[in-house]
Amino acid sequence: MEAYETYQTPLSSRYASKEMAHLFSPAHRFKTWRELWLNLAIAEKQLGLPIPDEALEQMKSNLDLTAEQFDVAAKEEKKRRHDVMAHVHTFGQVAPAAAGIIHLGATSCYVTDNADLIFIRTGLTFLLKSLAVVISRLSAFAAQYRALPTLGFTHFQPAQLTTVGKRATLWIQELLWDLRNIKRARNDIGFRGVKGTTGTQASFLTLFDGDHDKVEELDKLVTKLSGFDYAYPVTSQTYSRKIDIDVLAPLASLGATAHKIATDLRLLANLKEVEEPFESTQIGSSAMAYKRNPMRSERVCSLSRHLMVLHQNALMTSSVQWFERTLDDSANRRITLPEAFLTADIVLSTLQNVCEGLVVYPRVIARRIAQELPFMATENIIMSIVKKGGDRQEAHEKIRVLSHEAAHQVKNLGLENDLIARVRNDPYFSPIHEELEQLLEPQTFIGRAPEQVDKFLKEWVQPALDEEELKVAVADGVKVELSV
Repeated sequence: MEAYETYQTPLSSRYASKEMAHLFSPAHRFKTWRELWLNLAIAEKQLGLPIPDEALEQMKSNLDLTAEQFDVAAKEEKKRRHDVMAHVHTFGQVAPAAAGIIHLGATSCYVTDNADLIFIRTGLTFLLKSLAVVISRLSAFAAQYRALPTLGFTHFQPAQLTTVGKRATLWIQELLWDLRNIKRARNDIGFRGVKGTTGTQASFLTLFDGDHDKVEELDKLVTKLSGFDYAYPVTSQTYSRKIDIDVLAPLASLGATAHKIATDLRLLANLKEVEEPFESTQIGSSAMAYKRNPMRSERVCSLSRHLMVLHQNALMTSSVQWFERTLDDSANRRITLPEAFLTADIVLSTLQNVCEGLVVYPRVIARRIAQELPFMATENIIMSIVKKGGDRQEAHEKIRVLSHEAAHQVKNLGLENDLIARVRNDPYFSPIHEELEQLLEPQTFIGRAPEQVDKFLKEWVQPALDEEELKVAVADGVKVELSV
């Protein structure tokens, strides 16, 4: 019962994937700190500092924390009011041969900031793979419905026809831009490295008796041991918080894309043209048993708004970092960074679930087209009568009058659009009566939409997903089942 008596964030307890939730877990965070301390000790020993082999072996053997060690660390932090030193002490208890050299020459940000950069880079990789799967699923949908005519909307008013597949390519194109932006952010991530308390590496220069070359080599060695190609050339006590801005910006942009897609789907659900998956036992409303609420798309919108506003935290935090650092970034980032990645993870998994089960209702779509197409066909009717020898201005006036009469039937009387029947009954249009069916064929109103879908999927989507890490992600991607 104790677990139910304390608040837990729904991001991890209700929605997020196990992989992303584990990435920002205390167990993974503090194990990463220990790995960073080990990397530092290995590099320092390699460059001549007297660190015994036994110390390194004990550190390697105790990278994972036990429940008892977490209890020790909590008691130490309460006493010392310093989380890093609490964990230095705890690590030293299980690796006593290393107790005197753990964190040697380092400042707290050596573990906190470098660990965050590791988590950020890994998290972005998770998101890239998830995003690639969403794009793949939505591309299959676009291909399947490449030529199915549907009413277009501008200002949410009926407009020229498009196709269901072409509309989906608009969503996919924005997701491709998100893929590009997240990849750029991921590939730009560097390592803070070993820079000391204010970024001058003074402590390490002292350790190596003024040998600048060894200090530089230490930075390179630790960077390489930690899996990075480069370290930021200059830092203060922290890595620049502008990096957080650069990371959260593409995630916020992804939130905007997801919100737009989910909103379109919610509107289509209202029109009963396209719906998200709905299980046979799912309940849409506790009162209205008939309802099929688009709750997954609504969840995407809800969480996407949260994802978009988190970027503001990064902007404000970066802007108020005084000189070499202030600590008012710490509590904010403990919340903002994990929440951004967990939220983006949930948005993508929910969006994938929706895309994998989209239901299209062609007859509903066709009925709505039939209601609006007569008005859209008026220009074609005018052109056809002119080709038969009619007068364009006279034909325009005839159509104008008949259109208003039909609109009165629809808007004021609640009847069906009978414009075409009126055209058939008007002797003036008798020269084209036999052509009316052809003039009203929806396929003639969709332009190059099917060809645009084919070209877009072949020339833009496929090359993007052919990159090896994304190709593997798509191939290994499994269907998302939501627990709630």
